[in-house]
Order: sequence, then C-alpha cells, then structure tokens
Amino acid sequence: MPSIKTVNDVAILDLGAGENRFTPAWLEEVDQLLDWLLLDPPRALVTTGSGKFYSNGLDVDESQVTTELEAGYVYQIHRLFRRILALPMPTVAAINGHAFGGGALLAMAHDYRIMREDRGYFCFPEVNIGIPFTPGMAALIQCKLDPRSARDAMLTGRRTGGAESVQAGLVDAAVDAGSLLAHATALAITHVPAHPGTLGTVKSVMYADALSALQLPHRQQTPQLRVLS
Repeated sequence: MPSIKTVNDVAILDLGAGENRFTPAWLEEVDQLLDWLLLDPPRALVTTGSGKFYSNGLDVDESQVTTELEAGYVYQIHRLFRRILALPMPTVAAINGHAFGGGALLAMAHDYRIMREDRGYFCFPEVNIGIPFTPGMAALIQCKLDPRSARDAMLTGRRTGGAESVQAGLVDAAVDAGSLLAHATALAITHVPAHPGTLGTVKSVMYADALSALQLPHRQQTPQLRVLS
C-alpha cells in the first residue's frame, strides 16, 4: 500500500510493493497522502515504488478488445495527474521498475523522471491494448514531450529501457538501482526555488492546457473505423 516519509525535508511517496495499479482504493489512499503532505509542505516530492513496478497503470481487463473507462474512475485518475502536475514544489519520479500506461502518465506528471538503467520498461501501451488516451492524458504527454517523441511514444506502444528512454526524451537520466533514490532526491533539492508559491503558479500557467483537459468530463471513446471513399 502507498506510504510516505520525509527525509531531509524531501517527501518520499512510496507507491507500494506490488503492481501499484490504479484501483479506486489505491487512488484514494494516494489522494489522502497528498492532502496530508500539503498540511506542512516539504521542500520537494519524490515518488517511487518498492518492488518490481513503479506502476502498472489502470486497473482494467486488458484482454478485452476495447475497454471503456467509467467516468468516476477517470475523474479519480485525472485528479491525481492534476495534483502532481501543479504541485508547488519540485517533483521527481524515481522509476524503480516498469512504468506502463497510467504509471507512465503518472511519471509524466512530475517535473523530472529518473529510471533504473538495468531494469524496467517505460511504455504507453494504449494503442496495443484497446484503451484510447483521454484528451487529458494525451495533453499531459504532449505538454512534456516534443512532438516527435510524443508521436513515437503514443502511436507505437514501444517499450523502452533506461538508456532508450533517455534517448527518446521520456526520462532525464538512467542510473544504477542503488543510487536511484539518492539521485532523485538530489535532483529535487537542486531545483527548490526561493518562492514555492510562485513555482506553483508558473506550473499552472505552463501546463494550463493540460490541466484544463484533465478537468473535462469523461466521454466514452469507443474506437471506430472510418472508410474513406
């Protein structure tokens, strides 16, 4: 289950030791931890997992041809992305293992991303598992990546390891497992501003389009084939 601790005024949010899928209960627990965090804000936030996965994403049946997401569930997911995206402090995703789908999107919501160089894949598999991106999810990726990187990541569903993910612009660095958390914490502290409130405002302006798209009511997006004549 998710947990949080503070080390040298940096909050370390552990997403859990399992697949850390976005179950409604898991999302609620993380939301409550963020509420607690903001009662006495730390200087920075680092998120990580403590097992094989950073997060395996949405809690859905990927064996279906297409998957329709329930509006209330999407609201919970979008709320988490919005909160991380606009937090008034530096945020770093320390990607300890696989980050797939929603897990990769959660990492994207952070200011910075660091992966293990020896293990774990970063992947947006939606095109291969029948789950279309919502407008908010697409906007989140596109506000963090250049157009070419976003195109390749979103249209191919390709899995990339640490070095490949750095080359593709998906993450900022790939390091050995033993120093992952130390690197992430150091990166977060390096970017602590003199005025955290202003940082939050800057983020809200930088990512205004994505934040607005993540607030849109969810509408079902059953894929349709269009025949051009």
